[in-house]
Amino acid sequence: MKTAVEELSPTRVRLNVEVPFEELKPSLDKAYREVSKQVRIPGFRPGRVPPRVIDMRVGRGAVLTEAVNDALPEFYGKAVEESEIRPLGQPDVDLKKLEDGEDLEFTIDVEIRPKLELPDLSTLTVTVDNAAVTDEDVEEYLTGLRERFASLKTADRAAEDGDYVSIDLSASVDGEQVEDAQASGLSYKIGSGEMLDGLDEALAGLSAGESKTFTSELSGGEKAGEEAEVSVTVQSVKIQELPELDDEFAQMASEFDTLEELREDTRKNLAQQKKYAQTNQARERSVEALIEALDIPLPEKFAEHEFGHAKETVDNQLERLQMTLEQYLENQDEEQTPEEFENELRSEAEKSVRTGIALDYVVESEEIEVSQAELSYFVAEQAQRMGVPPQALAQQLAQAGQLNVAMTEVARSKASSVLSEKVKVTDEDGNEIDVKALVEELNAEMESMMAAQMAAVQAAQEGEGAEGAEAAEGDAPAAVEGEVVSSDEAPAADAEAADEAPAADADAENADA
Repeated sequence: MKTAVEELSPTRVRLNVEVPFEELKPSLDKAYREVSKQVRIPGFRPGRVPPRVIDMRVGRGAVLTEAVNDALPEFYGKAVEESEIRPLGQPDVDLKKLEDGEDLEFTIDVEIRPKLELPDLSTLTVTVDNAAVTDEDVEEYLTGLRERFASLKTADRAAEDGDYVSIDLSASVDGEQVEDAQASGLSYKIGSGEMLDGLDEALAGLSAGESKTFTSELSGGEKAGEEAEVSVTVQSVKIQELPELDDEFAQMASEFDTLEELREDTRKNLAQQKKYAQTNQARERSVEALIEALDIPLPEKFAEHEFGHAKETVDNQLERLQMTLEQYLENQDEEQTPEEFENELRSEAEKSVRTGIALDYVVESEEIEVSQAELSYFVAEQAQRMGVPPQALAQQLAQAGQLNVAMTEVARSKASSVLSEKVKVTDEDGNEIDVKALVEELNAEMESMMAAQMAAVQAAQEGEGAEGAEAAEGDAPAAVEGEVVSSDEAPAADAEAADEAPAADADAENADA
């Protein structure tokens, strides 16, 4: 077989292929066997029809076509291997010559990974957020914690911004009440902006028992998008009372005895969260810096395929939610038209393609490999997100021939981590960050936390067991009423910790088939 490569663009080539007729013989014999099973010719049993009879009754041309269709995937694979290209997406095959006994000639147009040369990764620089925890950060967290334990107290005054009100709502369009826009006893925080436009302004200044009417565009239901006259009546006004920030609160809201201990633990946890954020930012921004440095030409047909796949996913989700795209966009914080949404989706697909290309070069240059354990962990993690058994997902991937795609995702994830360790990373104050050392530190802290959780579980088991034994020596009812942690329940805390353990590792990048 001979293959000549013709470059059509930096991301597309044409393979001109010539195959000696004798290389088609195995597929030709197979085609005769298949046709022999399908045709019904008097005097011959199915599968026993000789080739010469098939040529007379069916035609040699039909058999040749069947043979070529069977052989093309193998010939395509050999042509790709000989030309040393990296194809992306499906090829376009054009049969140029098919004559009995003569060389088979065809062309293959296919998009390919563009040829690029990685820069010296140490010359790339990225900046991440600072990890220092301020007093304001700690107080902001504690305020949020206090709000979780807050109580509501009825206020004998007009409603103000930030108050909680119980309200009745009634909307009408052209004088007719909208059935699905009537509600009573709704709890609403003034200023949250979570319901109708104009509701916050209408509620401000109203006392219990007072009403107000305003106009607003309905955001859902059969009259979605139409202007309606909305009547709101306040049933009650309540203010939020936060618990005092003291030792008593610390004991109620945490495992600590003093507020100082709670503050110290909060500072430690916030610092850890910010360090995790730094590692994630380092990975994401390192990839962005590499893409910018490479100036990757876009394989347009492949990017269009990725966009189509993303759009199909969105359409399927909307169908399950029984929503149109317009209805979905109306419920989002950021106002977008369907055209703007699709343009953003297309832009994300193009970025995904460029990201995959850049990371594949890192995988090759750094000789990154994927172990069976890493692949198994990835499949288990995806199965957990999808809510299916890991073994079922593994079988599904294997049957669909998608295990290589999964391996590509894992390899790219590892590549983004390696990349973040090789580029120069600094925080906003100019302090250089050793990402590899930071990840090792966070992993060590996570292992320590897991060990502490396991020790706590074991201590609880031993304590429950001792209580059970002591009760058994006393009266029978106490032993019956005692609760002992079973061996099935014991690993629960450890499993939860294990879910959190990989947080310092990169999320898998989107794989390109």
